[in-house]
Amino acid sequence: MKTSFRISIFLFSIVLALSSCSRKKDSFLSRNMHAMSTKYNILYNGHLALDNGQKSVNDSYDDNYWEILPIERMQVSEEIMLPGQSKNKDFEYAEEKAIKAIQKHGMNIKGKEKNPQIDEAYLLLGKARYFDQRFLPALEAFNYILYKYPSSDKINQAKIWREKTNIRLDNDELAISNLKRLLDQEIVEGQDLADATSMMAQAYINIKALDSAVWQLEVASKTTTKNDELGRYRFIQAQLYNELNLKDSANLAFDRVIDLKRKTPRDYRIAAYIGKARNFDMNEGDKHALLELLHELESDRENRPYLGEIHYQIAQYHEQNDSDSLAVTYYNKSLRTNPSDKILVSKDYENLGDIFFDYTEYKSAGAYFDSTMQNMKMNSKPYRIIKRKRDNLEDVILYEDIAVVNDSILGLVAMTTDERTTYFENYTQELRLQAEAEKEKKEERARNQGLIEVNNNNSFGAASSMVKQAGGPGNPQEAEFYFYNPTTVSYGKNEFLKKWGDRELKDNWRWSSTGKSQISKETDELIEDIEESELFEPEFYLSQIPTEPKAIDSITRERDRAYYQLGLIYKEKFKEYGLSKSKFQTLLAFDPDEKLIVPSKYNLYKIYMLEGQNAEAEIAKNDILANFPDSRYAMILKNPDSALAKDDSSPESIYESLYRAMEKQKYQEVIDKSDKYISIFEGEDLVPKFELLKARATGRLYGYEPFSKALNFVAYNYANTEEGGQAQDIIDNLLPKISNTAFVDNPEETHYKVVYFFNSSEEKEITEFAKRVEKEIEEVQIFNMSLSIDLYNPELTFVIIHGLTSKEEATGYAAALEERKKDKIVHQHFAISSSHYTTLQIHKNMDSYLAQNQNYKN
Repeated sequence: MKTSFRISIFLFSIVLALSSCSRKKDSFLSRNMHAMSTKYNILYNGHLALDNGQKSVNDSYDDNYWEILPIERMQVSEEIMLPGQSKNKDFEYAEEKAIKAIQKHGMNIKGKEKNPQIDEAYLLLGKARYFDQRFLPALEAFNYILYKYPSSDKINQAKIWREKTNIRLDNDELAISNLKRLLDQEIVEGQDLADATSMMAQAYINIKALDSAVWQLEVASKTTTKNDELGRYRFIQAQLYNELNLKDSANLAFDRVIDLKRKTPRDYRIAAYIGKARNFDMNEGDKHALLELLHELESDRENRPYLGEIHYQIAQYHEQNDSDSLAVTYYNKSLRTNPSDKILVSKDYENLGDIFFDYTEYKSAGAYFDSTMQNMKMNSKPYRIIKRKRDNLEDVILYEDIAVVNDSILGLVAMTTDERTTYFENYTQELRLQAEAEKEKKEERARNQGLIEVNNNNSFGAASSMVKQAGGPGNPQEAEFYFYNPTTVSYGKNEFLKKWGDRELKDNWRWSSTGKSQISKETDELIEDIEESELFEPEFYLSQIPTEPKAIDSITRERDRAYYQLGLIYKEKFKEYGLSKSKFQTLLAFDPDEKLIVPSKYNLYKIYMLEGQNAEAEIAKNDILANFPDSRYAMILKNPDSALAKDDSSPESIYESLYRAMEKQKYQEVIDKSDKYISIFEGEDLVPKFELLKARATGRLYGYEPFSKALNFVAYNYANTEEGGQAQDIIDNLLPKISNTAFVDNPEETHYKVVYFFNSSEEKEITEFAKRVEKEIEEVQIFNMSLSIDLYNPELTFVIIHGLTSKEEATGYAAALEERKKDKIVHQHFAISSSHYTTLQIHKNMDSYLAQNQNYKN
């Protein structure tokens, strides 16, 4: 009986518990059971997942300290997510928990929610969607709380998170307005106040109201309960002060970050130290104290992850202090830390490039600028600036190389025979000593290699055992430190020599270029037989020195032109007036051709004027007026306004007239006059245009091969001009397509011509013949024909009838003109398709076509 009673009581309790868990029953037990289950089970796990996801978002975000930091560490992706997809499984899990809490434990009875944890569930739902970057669904969740739970204790948090979402949706003004209303109408304290004001600061930063953002961050930093946020807010304050050009206030804000010590992440403290160093006044500040501080940061072992930034700042200090060699050392140290910050890497390379450019080491500067661009965002404004600088440097590198090489050659030419012999005897003796030293190294490496093979063949097992004894995974016993065992050290040295060879102790020793000295690259194949190698004989070099006056003159002209171009580049592109002046003055000391003397003196006059050296400018002006009174530059100096007017003698006007002559098929005239004006206008910007126009006229008059040679001349000699680029493009893309000289028949060809050919000197006969043919064409209404006169080469001119649709039709029409009863039109001619005519004009191979087709008539 007692047992039955107990069972009944037990069953009744279960039924009572189940009935009390109903979501439709508004009872004390039901409300609390659902609330407890929601809070301590579902929402607890959901919040754990949200925290894990948020931590992963924070950890994956890399702050860019070169710009104002965002208040919140979260990288917004541009990737479009499909419905049901998620960027992070933790946020997906948190959202599932929030939805489960709402669906399984929501107690919406008579339009009112009885479970006090459901507003928390909606808040979790909104946060999960927010961090998963689905901002519109997140906004929907936060708005639902504001609509359905106006008396919730989470209402302020919901409002703040709604405005965070609005900011992510670029609704900054709306977010500011709503947050202001919240702070005016409600009592917001503690972390909620910090969150609200920090988000207002972000909105103000977005709309460029930086002074307002500073004040909001002050409030946020005083009310936040999280030390990492405190350091971040203080640091952003300092950045804003810097942006507002308030350096003293910025330094105070940096000091407040530094004073937090270990209470805030080390990233902010190091960035604050570096920020203060960037604000340092090199004129009034204690430079010794700054350098000592930077070296102290460098030597702190805990700062190893930040050595790239610290070395960069030390380099900046030395560069501003005019210690360029130390600056180069520390920029390279910064690069050797392999920093992940691409902006830092690009700045290291850019500053190195600038330093080497200032020292006129243009190849090195160009290489550094190339590396700079590789670490920058493509087509960004900074990228375009560096690219323009690098493109301009191409000209400098080209002409500096020409100047150096030709100066060296001309220096040798100027020596006496005995001086040259002595010079090359000393040079080859040094070369021989270096080669012998390289040979000894090679033999030593061979001996070492032999030792390695002996060790490997006889002691492989022992060596393996030694490695294990030195701590390898094969022996679980107590390991001995590798370098305490001389046998394993010896084995390691042999293995290194086997793999890498004898490498010099220096930076970047793995690079293949460091494996051999420069001399070994030049003499690798000659080392074995040094005595017989012409590389070590002075006569080998003496025989290569030019002796012909024509060759020497060509080298001299090329050298002079290089100096002139360098002077122009430094003046016009880089505004380096000192370097430009040096190049022009050196050129004039060479006593160059007169066509370079006047423009060089005129450019010196302009530089003197720009530098305020009026006395020197007056001397240069009077020199030009007195010694070159008929030059264009003298006319400009006499009447400066004439420089703005384009007269018939200006290069522009002459080029335009030659271009019109080109269109009229006056190709020989274009070629002859281009040669003349290229000489007259040497040094002018339009010279490459004349050269390219001359190349085109050459191609039209003489055909493919001369055209190709002329283009290569332009592409090589004017490589860094627009015209040089156009010539190279034609060489690369057009010439291969038209190189075929064969006349290949196309059965589908529907465009044919009748070609009458005359001696070009028969101008009157050509004109009269063309008039007669044109009259006949006008009377024929069947075909859509037209007439043209085309120059073939200097000896032949074509009168061409266009508009025929087959070879038979072309031949028949020409025969019909010959068979007329009166006014017969008879002259040597042939029929040809349009495609074959193009080939014939390009390659000037009419004889080949006539021999192949046999369809012409004399």
